[in-house]
Amino acid sequence: MTLHKHPGLGDPLVRVRALTKTYREGERERAVLRGVDFTIREGELVVLLGRSGSGKSTLLNLISGIDLPTGGDVFFEETNLTRLSEQERTLFRREYIGFVFQSFNLIPTLTVAENILLPLELNGRMSPEEQEQALSFLDDVDLRDRADSFPDRLSGGEQQRVAIARALAHDPLLILADEPTGNLDFKTGRQVMNLLQRLIHEARRTMLIATHDRDILDLADRVLTLQDGTLETHTPDEVATSF
Repeated sequence: MTLHKHPGLGDPLVRVRALTKTYREGERERAVLRGVDFTIREGELVVLLGRSGSGKSTLLNLISGIDLPTGGDVFFEETNLTRLSEQERTLFRREYIGFVFQSFNLIPTLTVAENILLPLELNGRMSPEEQEQALSFLDDVDLRDRADSFPDRLSGGEQQRVAIARALAHDPLLILADEPTGNLDFKTGRQVMNLLQRLIHEARRTMLIATHDRDILDLADRVLTLQDGTLETHTPDEVATSF
């Protein structure tokens, strides 16, 4: 499968249709998502807002193909991710999706530079030019001088900045961020989010941030609120004044 790496800004990139996810708990079934529909356009920074346990991480896992829905479909342009095999979804995710996690998820036995180059290595794209392009993100996050350090030598904010550089390193179509400021203090979290917003817009990438932090709203182009398994779309101003 081949997707356009640099499509025109504003076209639909991700289309979620009638997405349902249920889990069996003993004799009962619990519906986490109930027929969710939405579209993410190229270049958008979309915030997915919801309380802890509302299903935000579940939705991100379905969009990325880590998990499969009980019903419904996830399309990347014309590729239906839910119809691919597990191996196909893994290869798709490696090439087209970047992740930023609350817990950073850096590999402790790899240096900062090695962590950033890992997505390229997994995709078999280790030419000198591609490596240098990936490592240039260390300049963007102001950590070039820490390239040979191991993650445990970095502060939480520095680790998250490395995670951002890693997420962008292989030039993905979509960045998924799951509570990216959850382990950071307020000031550091805002610095990280402002950096992430700037880099995403400069690289003309598309991003979906799952969070319960309403302070992120002013960075969003659009806000999705998840509650009781259903999704509603708002402008940031609507959410700020109505919730």
